[in-house]
Amino acid sequence: MCLGVPGKIIEIYKSADLDMGKIDFGGVIREVCLSYVPEAKIGDYALVHVGFALNLMSEIEAQETLDLLNQIADIESELGPSS
Repeated sequence: MCLGVPGKIIEIYKSADLDMGKIDFGGVIREVCLSYVPEAKIGDYALVHVGFALNLMSEIEAQETLDLLNQIADIESELGPSS
């Protein structure tokens, strides 16, 4: 299963001719390649998978996605470890 996580773009720069950025995932900052979303601006939300921003999304979409991911985590903790 592939999982994309939304985060807020807080910085944009070039590195080795690639569009790069720093993304805030609720207080955790990670460097991400922005080459697939050249229209990205600081303050935008991006869906990120393995270090690549795959697409941009609204703040509302990002929050809804985070809420769903939190619900999944809650269900897994309630069910306990799988055998």
